[in-house]
Amino acid sequence: MIRVLLVDDDAIVRAGLRLMLGGADDIDVVAEAADGAQVPALVAAYRPDVVLMDIRMPGVDGLTATEALRARPEAPEVLVLTTFHTDLHVLRALRAGAAGFLLKDTPPSEIVAALRTVAAGDPVLSPAVTRRLIEQVAAGDGGQDSRAAAARARLDSLGAREREVALAVGRGLSNAEIARTLHLALPTVKTHVSRILTRLDLNNRVQIALLVHDATPPQAPGGRPGAWPSR
Repeated sequence: MIRVLLVDDDAIVRAGLRLMLGGADDIDVVAEAADGAQVPALVAAYRPDVVLMDIRMPGVDGLTATEALRARPEAPEVLVLTTFHTDLHVLRALRAGAAGFLLKDTPPSEIVAALRTVAAGDPVLSPAVTRRLIEQVAAGDGGQDSRAAAARARLDSLGAREREVALAVGRGLSNAEIARTLHLALPTVKTHVSRILTRLDLNNRVQIALLVHDATPPQAPGGRPGAWPSR
């Protein structure tokens, strides 16, 4: 069973989610919270596999709650609920280690599928959605210049092939597309991605993509998009 904690200040939304998820045989809603401040105690008491987290709540918002939760050892995965087109702060949640995001009008079957994917340890963002996220959300994200040097330093700590794979992830390519582009076997690509996550202390490939975005100017003078200075 996939144990889920619902976090949303709207009781009607929580009731709807509970009713919808109740139709899945492998999902168990173990608890609900109306405020991010309730999350630590509920996680300790019920040990959910996934926290379905709203962003905009009174008191402790979902972003702050996600950052605090993902900083804990053996933290559950976090799947963020957002309106996306108006809530640019979702990028902060992904940087904190959230496994992805769902629109509040996502069809029920897709929400169930997303919870299963996240519980299995994979982000819910497809390569196409990753590209859209970086393009649309990062446009409203400040502080790019201040993060660029640190991001480049982290990426330059990787081996040459790992940097190529990281750059490809940042372009939104799937493992199969990376394998074809770099002429690698698919298991080799998966190994490189796992090593990148471990060496950079990241949670998922979405964070790799965001790190590459931070390190890469939208269009480097005389260069091409998606290239950061080599060591």
